[in-house]
Parts: sequence; C-alpha cells; structure tokens
Amino acid sequence: MPFEGARVLALESRRAAEMAELIRRQGGEPFVAPSMREVPLEENHEAFAFASEFLAGKFEMMILLTGVGTRQLNRLLATRYPANAFADALRRITVVARGPKPAAALREMNVSPALNAPEPHTWREVLAVTEGRPERSIAVQEYGRSNPELLDGLRARGSAVKAVRVYQWDLPENIGPLRESARRLAAGDFAIALFTTAMQIAHLVRVAEEQGIARQVLDGLRRTMIGSIGPTTTEALEEFGLTPAFEPSHPKMGFLVREAAERVRR
Repeated sequence: MPFEGARVLALESRRAAEMAELIRRQGGEPFVAPSMREVPLEENHEAFAFASEFLAGKFEMMILLTGVGTRQLNRLLATRYPANAFADALRRITVVARGPKPAAALREMNVSPALNAPEPHTWREVLAVTEGRPERSIAVQEYGRSNPELLDGLRARGSAVKAVRVYQWDLPENIGPLRESARRLAAGDFAIALFTTAMQIAHLVRVAEEQGIARQVLDGLRRTMIGSIGPTTTEALEEFGLTPAFEPSHPKMGFLVREAAERVRR
C-alpha cells in the first residue's frame, strides 16, 4: 500500500472519521486530532471592539502581520459595517505590511502600504522600518499567535499599542488529542502531516506554546512531508516558517490523501 504503514497526522475536525478512513485505505496509520470548532461571528468581541475604535479614528498606524489575517479581518468587519469601511479607514492612516503576503491582501482592497518590512519579514524588520516614525497610537493585527517582542518593542518607544487577534474558529472543547499530536510531533512520531484549513496550524502551535514545546513542534513538522489543501492553507503554514511539499491537484480531502500516498510510493 502506498503509505506503507507510515504514521499520518491530520487535524480535521468536522470530517475527522472520514479523514481517518481515507488514510487507512491508502495503507497509513492515522492520528486525527480535531483542531477547531466554529465560533459565531458575533462572539468575536475582541475584533468588533477593535473595529469601533478603529473606524472612529483612534489609531494613527496599523501593522498588518499576515495576509490571511488581513483578509479575515476585512471579511469579519464587513458583516457589521459597510463593505469598504475597513479599507477606507486604512487609507486615512499609516499602514505597515510585514512582507508580501499582507501587502497582496491590501492590494486586493486597493490599499497601498506606506511601509513594507523587508526580508526576512520578521518582527525585527517591522521595528526597523517603523523606527523614528511619529505615530504613537498603533494597532497590530495578529493571527494565530501573539508577537510579544514586537508589541514590547513598540511600547518601549512610548507608543500606545492595541493588538487584535482575528479568529472565526476556536479550539475544540476536547483539546486532549490536539495536545497529544503536538507532543508526538515534537518527538518525531509522524512521517506525514496533512492540513485542510489555515487555522489548523495556528491552533496546533497555540496548544504547543501552552505546553512549552512550540519550537520542537515546528522542528518536527519540518521533518515531515507536509500536504496543504490549497494556497490559503499554504500561506498560513508559511507564516510559521513551514513549506508544504505539495498541494493536491484539486482542493479536496480525497485528492490530498491520495496524492500524499502517491508521493510516498514514489
């Protein structure tokens, strides 16, 4: 069989049983750890509290750290405000993009960043490119995990900083399997890891951070063959320094599993 008994990690939630069966049919040993549950939009109180301040002109600068989070924040605010409200507000302030991914999301909104952090697009470059700027009221869009080094660096300059974490999904009610998957990744137990949504990697790293093993988990993932369902999920993985080995020919679970197995066979 193509997987030849290899241990395969998947983080599928709603279709967890189906994913496990697809992996078994290809000769793999599945470990499926549900990674998220849907949160009603109206419960994202943090984002909407931020929106009321942002649209009222309370900020002089906004730093956008990820393309996925930029798009998601725009979609989220459009459920309560006019469709162009976020983009219009961005045009009135200084916008900073942490590299090409958030810059591309801004272009889709017809917004041009005033500043773009150069390679390798870390928090250090964001601090460098904003050095000496006069803006002191700063919003920072986060996605998946916080960046205390960036926030502390901005505050050390005397800035008032508001971080907003964007989400439409939260951790599952039972996070035991997800925690176990993090521990097993850190130990090098998996040969293949399959991701079907962008939030899966964010939640995996979140529980890894809670256990103090985030670096080991990311190192473990770099030693696996990573399959990504499509470009948005790939972008989220890249935000964590991970490069998928492939995307399937069609963005469907069955194609993802089958083409992963074919790669193992080859």
